Amino acid sequence: MTLTSLRPRPLRRVFVVGVGMTKFVKPGVENSRDYPDLAKEAGQKALADAQIPYSAVEQACIGYVYGDSTSGQRAIYHSLGLTGIPIINVNNNCSTGSTALFMARQLIQGGVADCVLALGFEKMEKGSLPATSLNRTNPIDKHIEVMMNKYELSPVPVAPQMFVNAGKEHMEKYGTKAEHFAKIGWKNHKHSVNNPYSQFQKEYSLDEVMTSRKVFDFLTILQCCPTSDGAAAAILASEEFVQKYGLQSKAVEILAQEMMTDLPSSFEENSVIKTVGFDMSKEAARKCYEKSGMRPSDIDVIELHDCFSTNELLTYEALGLCAEGQGGKLVDRGDNTYGGKWVINPSGGLISKGHPLGATGLAQCAELCWQLRGEAGKRQVPGAKVALQHNLGLGGAVVVTIYRMGFPEAARTHQIEAAPTSAAVEGFKANLVFKEIEKKLEEIRRLTAPSQWLTRT
Repeated sequence: MTLTSLRPRPLRRVFVVGVGMTKFVKPGVENSRDYPDLAKEAGQKALADAQIPYSAVEQACIGYVYGDSTSGQRAIYHSLGLTGIPIINVNNNCSTGSTALFMARQLIQGGVADCVLALGFEKMEKGSLPATSLNRTNPIDKHIEVMMNKYELSPVPVAPQMFVNAGKEHMEKYGTKAEHFAKIGWKNHKHSVNNPYSQFQKEYSLDEVMTSRKVFDFLTILQCCPTSDGAAAAILASEEFVQKYGLQSKAVEILAQEMMTDLPSSFEENSVIKTVGFDMSKEAARKCYEKSGMRPSDIDVIELHDCFSTNELLTYEALGLCAEGQGGKLVDRGDNTYGGKWVINPSGGLISKGHPLGATGLAQCAELCWQLRGEAGKRQVPGAKVALQHNLGLGGAVVVTIYRMGFPEAARTHQIEAAPTSAAVEGFKANLVFKEIEKKLEEIRRLTAPSQWLTRT
């Protein structure tokens, strides 16, 4: 064996060539569907989007949090096919969907497979997430201890306590106001009005967000993600597979992807901000920027983990969109919505779209692929070329991913629709930008024959 033969092979490019998802819905509603039916819809939509048969899929990574072992097999056996391929079941708390995506990417990148399905689903119970195993150690007991060293534990669900206290720490340290967090909830509900997959599609005023039912301390129900039923899927492929099936026009390349788990600072610095994932998010983002050659200023559209409005603001800083402590100012400038530096959570985010744990990361992936292809309809971010995804799970794990079109010269031209309705709350100063977009679109429509456009709503 020569030294040459021992050298690692160069890592291969990886592309998302098909995505699909169900509408996210409230658990327990009349005629609610079970997880195999949800998985069937998402998987079939992804295959149809990629225009490939299930027989072309070589492996599958299936994510869910609440369910029995081998639910992944049951989810796809009788809906997509029985081809004997390896099926890997993934459970990584709220980052489960993007963990399945991460595993699928590694299989392609390392040359193990040329086409892999990543699919996530969740069939949830109503209300706050319960502890499911009371006769063993809670996997976030050490995280809770850090919080208890700084703030009193209350007899309410732990997740909102942790993220409220992280927000409270930010307020004490940097002077951030409760209104900053409320504006994030307002913005995400406003974005979701144009998302047919969203659990909620109602717009609220800032006052309605701030005065809605209290969940814990300053955090209200309209700033919290709901439990949801739903599924989402992505088909990942190698460059060779893309060329073989002629998928260049829709292939979205994963430029960089990093997964991080908790660092010593999560437990040793008496900071609830760090305990809920700030440092691991920051490090994952740093590595992605370094590997992709991108900077935060190069990003156009972002889907990030807004399980609570406080975490969205913290994540602005972790992703390097602003300096630490400056998240409130970013909100006040309107740099998180249409007309600002970035459009963040155009889907409505977890707060409004919903949060079926196993599906969330893959739903984020689907949204960003639609945005980069110009297929997002009325929530389209004009000129979106680079996208970033952030999906976090306490316990802990985070996955950060950067995407762009893999073959831009082959990408189809789509009509870009106007962004959501104008902002009415001071601090989101996008109204003039919306008007300019509308005028430019009207000019394009007048100059271009109708037959040259694909109308998408």
